[in-house]
Amino acid sequence: MDKKIFYNSEDINIDYSQLGNPGKEPFTRGIYSNMYSGKSFTMRQLTGFGSPEDTNKRMKYMLENGATGLSILFDFPTIQMYDSDNAISLGHVGFSGVCVDSIEDMHTLFKDININKISISIVTHYPSNTAILFSMFLAMAEERGISWSDLRGSVQNDIIMEEVVRCGSEFITPINCFRLQCDNVEFIRNELPKWNPVTLNGYNLRECGTSIITETAVAIINGIDTIQELVNRGYEANNIASRIAFFWSIGNNFFEEIARLRASRRIWCNVLKDRFKISDIKSLMLRCHSQTSGISLTRQEPLNNIIRASYQALAAVLGGTQSLHVDSFDEAYSVPTEEAALVSLRTQQIIQDETNIIDIADPLGGSWYIESLTNGIEEKIYKEIFELGGFDNLVNLISSGKLHDKIHNYAYQQQKEIEEGIIPVIGVNKYQNNNVTEIPQFKYPENVEKIQKEKLLLLKKNRNNNKVKESLNDLENVCKEKVNIIPYVINCAKARCTEGEMFNSFKKAFGLWDK
Repeated sequence: MDKKIFYNSEDINIDYSQLGNPGKEPFTRGIYSNMYSGKSFTMRQLTGFGSPEDTNKRMKYMLENGATGLSILFDFPTIQMYDSDNAISLGHVGFSGVCVDSIEDMHTLFKDININKISISIVTHYPSNTAILFSMFLAMAEERGISWSDLRGSVQNDIIMEEVVRCGSEFITPINCFRLQCDNVEFIRNELPKWNPVTLNGYNLRECGTSIITETAVAIINGIDTIQELVNRGYEANNIASRIAFFWSIGNNFFEEIARLRASRRIWCNVLKDRFKISDIKSLMLRCHSQTSGISLTRQEPLNNIIRASYQALAAVLGGTQSLHVDSFDEAYSVPTEEAALVSLRTQQIIQDETNIIDIADPLGGSWYIESLTNGIEEKIYKEIFELGGFDNLVNLISSGKLHDKIHNYAYQQQKEIEEGIIPVIGVNKYQNNNVTEIPQFKYPENVEKIQKEKLLLLKKNRNNNKVKESLNDLENVCKEKVNIIPYVINCAKARCTEGEMFNSFKKAFGLWDK
């Protein structure tokens, strides 16, 4: 964004009633009156690699070292909804995430972890994947005797992730994908009062190649259209909005990132009040998880990534995030080593416990520059929402290819400017150093794919295959009706249907999108 050399009071066109105090509408200055002095941000590092047993050990390691939440990352086949024995999965099982094929793997993944005592983010990405993996999680909890009402956490469940950002080979149509997103929201709001049923994912859209403005605008459009669909189904907007969450990417432009968090809260509050006449103060709060920018990490001089992620994390905290993940310096290479993951966790703990930054709510509030920047970003986000077609247009925005084109053009221009040195990247196109920095490399566990295939063989041999067939047929049939499908997916999970089998039912019922 354009900026001046210095700012003064003439640059702020806002009265204090529009700004408000922390904890007061429109929440520009934060959603709680005492912010982190009353409720610290959740330190939630992404964890996932190898087998369920491997990731279970890493989760326990992070909890033992002070993590206050869990965030589970799945491997490529699991995310794309293919079983580990599918030909597409060959060579990918357990890489860049944990492999989960059935409820049995979900039991192993959370073995000896009190899932009703800690907040858990299940990084399901897609509505289809959310319906399947979260149903496995719920069936697992039920078999452990844990009430769903005691569970706290979030799923992503975002149509943008499935239909725009995803690099899969088979896509259901956008209209059916949005239906699944709303089915997930409906079921979770009815059955899990402490769970966030959707995390509107600006992060991965930005990582794919959009501006901070497009990232924010698309997530807000998604949120409003989701609430509207649930209102059309007979639910109160207050009830649905109270558990919607957002997921932001935090990049290198320090002050811009802080201002965006402030502006997005104000926009969300004002749009909800204007459109849905929401009055419940908790339902007007934009709650968000933030993650430092993965796309900013470099393979050259990887230790520089510690510095990048630290400043990005600081911006997220100064901007008022509720939850935070700090990327590890070696993620440009692979899954983080234990050492790198611990440095990322310690980064959050140092910000929280040593800097005294969390003692003050919105410490940058009132800065001429910050307030002017917040206003400018707010204006640009509103303009972007209008240019993208406004609200009630999400499915068309996706199916028309307009959003795909916008991503392509922006990503191309950004990469061109990096290659030309217009955007400086230290150690890459500026202050280059030909010396190679040697860092410890993460070593993936061996034979994960072989072991996982053996588990699947045993599962299919020992389960009641008549019950499997019956539950999958029921799921396929209900997908063609106007009823919530999630109870039927849970029945499939209990019957020991695999993820790939359930996804096949979706594909048969909905057909595939010819993009």
